[in-house]
Amino acid sequence: MAKLPRAVGENLHFLCAELDGQLSNLEAYFEAPDPTTAQKVIQRAGYSYNLWSRVQSAALRGLSSKKPTRETQVQLHNAALVARNLDLIARMARRSLEHAEDVDRKALLRPEAYPKVIKRVRKRIKAILPAMEARDSDTAVKIGHAKADLDTLYDQLFRTYTQDMRKSKHTEDLAKSLLAANEVHRMGDALQGISEAILSASIGQSVHFDRYFSLRNVLATGAADDLELEPLAETRSGSTISGLRSKDGPSDGFDAVFKDGEAGKVREERAGVKRWDSIYPGLAPKILSYQRNGDSAALLIEYLHGQTFEQVLLGESDAMLAQAETALAKTLRDVWKRTRTDEPADMASMKQLLKRLPDVYRVHPDFDAVHSRINGLELCGFETLVQRAAAREKALIAPFSVHIHGDFNLDNVIFDASESKIHFIDLHRSRFMDYVQDVSVFMVSNYRLQVHDAETRRRVVQVASGVHAMALKFARAQGDKSFEYRLALGLARSFASSTRFVFDKSHARRMMVRARFLLEAALTCPPGKENRLKLPIKELFRD
Repeated sequence: MAKLPRAVGENLHFLCAELDGQLSNLEAYFEAPDPTTAQKVIQRAGYSYNLWSRVQSAALRGLSSKKPTRETQVQLHNAALVARNLDLIARMARRSLEHAEDVDRKALLRPEAYPKVIKRVRKRIKAILPAMEARDSDTAVKIGHAKADLDTLYDQLFRTYTQDMRKSKHTEDLAKSLLAANEVHRMGDALQGISEAILSASIGQSVHFDRYFSLRNVLATGAADDLELEPLAETRSGSTISGLRSKDGPSDGFDAVFKDGEAGKVREERAGVKRWDSIYPGLAPKILSYQRNGDSAALLIEYLHGQTFEQVLLGESDAMLAQAETALAKTLRDVWKRTRTDEPADMASMKQLLKRLPDVYRVHPDFDAVHSRINGLELCGFETLVQRAAAREKALIAPFSVHIHGDFNLDNVIFDASESKIHFIDLHRSRFMDYVQDVSVFMVSNYRLQVHDAETRRRVVQVASGVHAMALKFARAQGDKSFEYRLALGLARSFASSTRFVFDKSHARRMMVRARFLLEAALTCPPGKENRLKLPIKELFRD
């Protein structure tokens, strides 16, 4: 473990000592409520704040020094988090006493309920520095578990106070008592924050309290302290994805991938991987372990060698990109042929877009334009175009279904150049659906890359055009005559909805202009003639 700078370590030591003194007085107050005892805490507001500030400043100096190692960065960041949460506990102690002092009838405060649990808080705070120095995860977990004691105390007091309110006229005193109890209750969140910081420093990556148990549970040995986590990605659904390796192992690869998040999403991911394994073995990674922990769940997944398609497009040679394109085209054709069913599929891309437009407008309010007029030419609002296209789309469902990825972005496709193989990851949205869903999402995920040099944009056009040509050939072989029309609507949906992830105004506007062009082209096409629509793909994807 990287040794903390002297200024950080010493001021953390003083802060823990200062807080123990303040909590000792808080405990004494509840044993015998007295204004003098309360003032001993309230008047020391500046002490803990100054100590926290010194830790923060020293940590920032360490982070801004010449090339701090990743381990040092993690240690300093989490030391600052520990100090911040200690200062929060001091603030909560002061506010609790301020509310308690406003209670005229001290018996209604139920002060005798507090000292025992405050003793436990003090005990956990005394364990903080030893746990940090020894990277002691077990002690860190005990610090976080103190939250349960505070939760229990608050639940009991809440029931007591609310029952008293029903039969007492002293509701103001009881309300202030409840506010005092709530401040002590909130100390549990701060202690859990301290626990998370110590665990994060031990593991080498930020980790939530519940997430630590998910990690420990999915490991057969349970030896989480002997492992290192390295962040790989964070999904927009809130899941985190990390590479997992033993601390004594090689640093150029991972033993497995750890993914955790909301239980429903992780369960869907697990089901999606299992379906793909039965449909197309080897395409999805193997699941090594699965555990649920309350509202969260975790997967330990096989680590797939290779690079994401995005990494290949942005950083590899033209030869490797061509190799990846060929492998992807072959894989998609095989999957579509192998999983094809005669069940019609309704992509409902316009319905999807209407749901996402509020999120688009929150990021880009200027896109929420109403009807306008230019030199006598009336232009309807974008949402009106979407609603009109939705009516047309209802009559144009796909004549068959295939098993799709469901979130077919560049970074969810892995290419292993050594074996010229494609793998899929992040499969919680996999289902039987119109293959145009995946085609349109993949094509636009190329365009939305916020890298604007001429060579990269040329490669974007190349990849998008190649996937389109392959899918069009497949559609013709399957007698799918409305493919191009459905693709126009799918691309419009993806161009428009993807702007909520693009802050660059000019790039987002280019995407929105393309979405509008596609909708207008689709609506201009006479009903019954949809199979004649041809899209200018190269022009659409070229800047």
